[in-house]
Parts: sequence; structure tokens; C-alpha cells
Amino acid sequence: MAAALLLVIGLAAAGCGGDDDPATGTSATGGTAQRSAAVDFPRPSNRSMRVLVGKLPQGPELAPSVALLAPGSNRFGFALFDRGNRQIGGLEVALYVARGLDEAARGPYVAQWHKIEVKPQFRSQTSVEDPDSARSLYVRDVRFPRAGSYVVAAVTKLNGRLVAALTQVTVDDDGRVPGPGDRAIRVHTPTVASSGGNVEAIETRIPPDTMHGVDLADALDRHRPIVLLFATPALCQSKVCGPVTDVAEEVKSEFEGKADFIHMEIYKGNDPSKGPRPQFTAWHLTKEPVLFVIGRDGRVVDRIEGAFSADELRAAVREATR
Repeated sequence: MAAALLLVIGLAAAGCGGDDDPATGTSATGGTAQRSAAVDFPRPSNRSMRVLVGKLPQGPELAPSVALLAPGSNRFGFALFDRGNRQIGGLEVALYVARGLDEAARGPYVAQWHKIEVKPQFRSQTSVEDPDSARSLYVRDVRFPRAGSYVVAAVTKLNGRLVAALTQVTVDDDGRVPGPGDRAIRVHTPTVASSGGNVEAIETRIPPDTMHGVDLADALDRHRPIVLLFATPALCQSKVCGPVTDVAEEVKSEFEGKADFIHMEIYKGNDPSKGPRPQFTAWHLTKEPVLFVIGRDGRVVDRIEGAFSADELRAAVREATR
């Protein structure tokens, strides 16, 4: 868990000197992250990460929801948890990034807080009955200059004082998983029709969603905008798949006729012991959930990993359908 990574204050995290870039207020959803006047986040001023945050008390656990990180700008989604493993939302949080604890820190990157919520008619039993389902996330675009290991710190204010939590991430996306501008990988995805009407054979959400009516290969051949979600609501590797599938179901209702929404489960026969479905491996994925928004030209417009809000998905779909 990320809380244990506070111990990396004493860790020799090797790395080269970091390139710097100005920290702006632009959010991952294209809006502006307003920095609270009550929180005066420290400026690195060429200080190392160790010097910048090493004397701050331990803050909430920092849990990134992303692993597909490539050199350049990345959407960095994360959650904060208290010692009782309860999610904490609504805080003013800034991220700092460095190649190592003794390398120059960059930031502050002020994050935006998003609720993961849908209207009652789109809320699944799968999500409602799981008390640990993701309810919110923080998001910020963060630049990683090059491949390698990075230390990421989240700084916030609790009880009138600044606190910090650290984690380590690896930037090594080899480009096999399609990203913005890449051509979508053409595979057939199961539908209600191809499963003989047995939607439970290709769906773990309760009740089943409505995103199994279109085959991905057919949608690509018809040059349709597409939302493709890889997620297993009932068998997820995290507590995120159910809530984001609910979000996709709600956003689908808002773009009816303008884009094809496809939900692809991960495991053969919905049984983890049988291994991943071939579509999952064909897209070179190893974790879930991951969502792809694909334009009419068959190229990826956006890739969203981990938790996401309805606002984030709506913005991506608008880009693909305009």
C-alpha cells in the first residue's frame, strides 16, 4: 500500500536530474483547477523531494489509479485513504514529481476532485452492495520527462497543517497499448446476439448493462465513434470497475445514436481461473479498467485508465463525435 511508501524517505531512489516545466492550473478535463487561497502549497525552488516534503507529517495514503505512464504529459488519477482505508474526498491536493528523493522536485500540480456518481437508474446492484466501491478521485495532468522511476508526493492540508504522502511509479509505456492517435486494434467483441441471448455469459454486472449490442470490428468497419470499456464489475482487480461501468452506462444514454458503447469483460467464461479473454490480450492490457474513446477514423481519441468521472467521459465522447 502507498502508506508504506512513506518509508521511501530513507530509500535511495536512484535517478537522473529532472527536467522542469511550469506548473499550471489546467486540469485533466480541460477546465481550470482553482487553487484555494487557504492552501499555500510550497514551491520547489530547485529543492529535492527529500528537502521539500521530508519534514512534513504523514498524510492520507496516496493510491494511484493509473499504471500506463509514458514520457510526456499523462492523466494522473489517484485516491486518498485514511488509516481505516476509507476514501477521503474534497481536499485541496497538489502533486510533486521527482526522479528520486534527492533529485529536484517539480510542482505543485494542483489536482481536481471528481465524484464518481450516477443517477439512481444507472446505479448497479454490483456497486451499491460493495461498500468499498470507488466514490471519487483526484485527477491532474502531470508531465514525466523521460522513462524511468519517479517519486510522486501528494501534499494537502489537514487540521491546519500541511501533510504529505509518497508513492513510486514507473514510466515505461512501450507503446503496445493504443493511446491517442494510435489505430484501434480490430477484434470481434461478444454481443447479446453472438452469445445466443445469454447476456450473463458475457457480463458480470447486476443487472446487465446495455453495452453488448455492437461488435467492435463491425463498429470500426462502419466508421462509428466508439467507447470501448474493458472492465469486470463483479471480478475487478480494484474497487473501480463497477462504478465506472455505471458511469459509462449513464453517458451512453446521453449520446444515444451518436456513438457505439461497448463493454468488454476480461475473463473467459467470467471465470478468472480460465484466464483473460483474447480481446483483452490483443489490446496488450494487463490491468483494468481501461477505457478507449475511438473516432470515426478508427484512431484512439482518448485513453482513460482506472477510475473516471462522468464529466471526464463526456468530454472525451464529445471530442470523438464532434
